[in-house]
Amino acid sequence: MTAQPLVYNPFDYALHEDPYPTYARMREEAPLYRSTTPELDFYALSRHADVWASFRNPTLYSSSHGVSLELWSPNARERSSFISMDPPEHTAFRALVSRGFSPRRVQNLEPRIRELTRARLTASIEAGSFDFIDLAQRVPVDVISELIGVPEADRDQVLTWSNLMIARDETFSMPPAARQATGAIMGYYEALIAERRRYPGDDMLSALLAAEIDGQHLTDTDIRAVLMLLGVAGNESTAKLLGNAWYQAARHPDQRAVAFAPGGIRPWIEETLRYDSSGQMVARLVTADVELYGQVVPTGSRMLLLGASANHDPRAFSGPDRYDLGRDTSALLSFGTGAHFCLGASLARLEARVVLEELVAAVDEGYEIGEPTRVHSANMRGFATLPTTVKPR
Repeated sequence: MTAQPLVYNPFDYALHEDPYPTYARMREEAPLYRSTTPELDFYALSRHADVWASFRNPTLYSSSHGVSLELWSPNARERSSFISMDPPEHTAFRALVSRGFSPRRVQNLEPRIRELTRARLTASIEAGSFDFIDLAQRVPVDVISELIGVPEADRDQVLTWSNLMIARDETFSMPPAARQATGAIMGYYEALIAERRRYPGDDMLSALLAAEIDGQHLTDTDIRAVLMLLGVAGNESTAKLLGNAWYQAARHPDQRAVAFAPGGIRPWIEETLRYDSSGQMVARLVTADVELYGQVVPTGSRMLLLGASANHDPRAFSGPDRYDLGRDTSALLSFGTGAHFCLGASLARLEARVVLEELVAAVDEGYEIGEPTRVHSANMRGFATLPTTVKPR
């Protein structure tokens, strides 16, 4: 029987249901993959060693055009801020923003995150059946909104725009609803910046307005891009991580028992990050001809770094297709590595830990899930809805 041709199209809805068999074929048959889809033009690396090395080489694999195919542009920084910059500019900008994510500041957020989680969780448990994603996304939205200064009354609208922004159709572009939401949230942040200029507060936006790099204040465009990055990516990735953890534990009852046992939360999070990462891949611009696997990738090419595939590489993880909370996950690449290691990784882990701790303390281990619906995104993997039924302890 002749094998089907190997085709990797990150916009394909069928792929979104389960991309991991395709990744496995890529690692073995085409570790340097060249897109065969006429409308797309990219290469892709899928093995752990290659993805790791590429993350660590921002000179050869530049972020200057952004991290996604459909938003590829030399002006990507206007939308996605410092993740679309290279060192040394990236280093200076990241250092400025990172003050809001220092270990001490993140640690000090835990009581407030727990308070927000309990407030959201109480009504869900009393109802017995609820959409887990609705719960999972509202906590990180609350947290990041408080950090950057989004008023409570505006958060539901910001969340609606965020959800619309990441959805993609199968035409390799942003659907109209996503473009409209992007324009709306950009306008919202512009108004918020103007408001904070008049009335500064004790939040990250006010700090950004006062900050300088090499003696120069940040432009409104740069500040808006930071808010777009934190306000959207800062909540979507954590919400998807929580949904994936809840779903995978339900599908693997033996591992759910480990997750619900004392000490089980951290390995539950880390193995979910490895096994079913909310971030699937990022794009890079190749800045010089490079030879890989006997092929020359020319200057100016788009290269996809498939971190989710790297996390399933048997060269890095034994039995990678097994969901195993007892494994060593130290080599996972879900947050990248090197200069562009995810700035919000510690906050995402903290939020996920607190939410799952509160759930484990409040509900019986034998929860049930219904038929979920997926988000369709080239970069982001997770659920739009995840029906859940719980029994209080």
